[in-house]
Amino acid sequence: MAGKLIIFSAPSGSGKSTIINYLLTQNLNLHFSISATSRAPRGTEKNGVEYYFLTPEEFRNRIEAGDFLEYEEVYTDKFYGTLKSEVERILSKGDNVIFDVDVVGGCNIKKFYGNRALSIFIQPPSVEELRKRLEGRGTDAPDVIESRIAKAEFELGFANKFDTVIINDDLEQAKTETLLTLQNFLNK
Repeated sequence: MAGKLIIFSAPSGSGKSTIINYLLTQNLNLHFSISATSRAPRGTEKNGVEYYFLTPEEFRNRIEAGDFLEYEEVYTDKFYGTLKSEVERILSKGDNVIFDVDVVGGCNIKKFYGNRALSIFIQPPSVEELRKRLEGRGTDAPDVIESRIAKAEFELGFANKFDTVIINDDLEQAKTETLLTLQNFLNK
C-alpha cells in the first residue's frame, strides 16, 4: 500500500519540532523527506543523509526540469527544496513521509498531492506568547527575534489554508491532539 504525506508548518517557536520528534517515536511509519540545498555541507553533514547537496547551477537546472515539489531561494544562490524523486522513493516503499516546511512550501505540497496529504499548522496561542518563547530560548539576538516575530505574523495568515490547525498552548495536549489527528488520517 502506498504511503501518505504529513505536512507540518508553523512559526519559529511554536513547538513544531518538539511535536514532530514526539510523533517519530510513535510507530507511525514516518520518514523525513531529505531536502536539497545549494549551501555547502557543514561539519560532518553527508550528501543524502542530512541534505542532498547541489551547486546553485545544479539546483537551477533541477528547477527548470520540474524536479521540485517546492523550493525557495532563501539568500542569493542559497536554495532549499523538496525533490519529487525523494518523496516518491519513500512512498514507493509504503512508508509515510513527514515534512517540516515553511507555509508556502506546505501549501504547494498539499496542492500537488491533494487528499493523499494532510497539512497541519502548529499555532502558538498568541504572538506575545511566541515572543516569550523565543526570548526564553536565549539563542537569538533581539533583532533576530523581531525578524522571527514579523515572519510569524505573515505565516499566521496562512493557517486557514491548512487541513488542521493545532494551537499549542499546552505541549502535552498539542502532542496528543496531533497524534490522534495523524492516526485518524493514516487509518482512512
